[in-house]
Amino acid sequence: MNQSMNKLQVTSDKIQVITYKKLKVWQESHKLALLIYSLTRNYPKSEIFGLISQMRRAAISVPANIVEGQARKARKEFIQFLYIAKGSLVELEYFLELSLDLRLTNKAVFESISKQRMLVGRLLEGLIRKLRS
Repeated sequence: MNQSMNKLQVTSDKIQVITYKKLKVWQESHKLALLIYSLTRNYPKSEIFGLISQMRRAAISVPANIVEGQARKARKEFIQFLYIAKGSLVELEYFLELSLDLRLTNKAVFESISKQRMLVGRLLEGLIRKLRS
C-alpha cells in the first residue's frame, strides 16, 4: 500500500497528487475495469442493457471516483469519493457472483477477477486509512 500513497502528499485538509495515474489504487482499479470489459464481451447480447451495462458501470465507477475525489483536493471530499468507489466495488462483487451462478463465466475467471477486485479493495482501504490519519 505504500506504493499507492508515495505519490500522495497530505497537508492539513489539502491533498496533492502529481497525477492520479501514479496512484497504485487507480492503476489497479483501471486494470479491473479492463478485465470486466473483456469478460462481458462474451456475455449474451440479451444482457447488453442488463448485467453487461451494470457490471461495466460499477467497474468504471471505481477508478472514476478515485480521479474525481483526487481532483477535489480537499481530504474530506477525497475520502467521500473513495467510499463511493468502495460501494461500486462491492456492487461489482455481487454482479460477478451472479454471473457465476448464471454460468456466464467459469470459476477460474471468477476467481482471477475476484483477486483483482480484492486487491483494489485493500488499496482503497489503505488509502482511506492514510487520509484519515
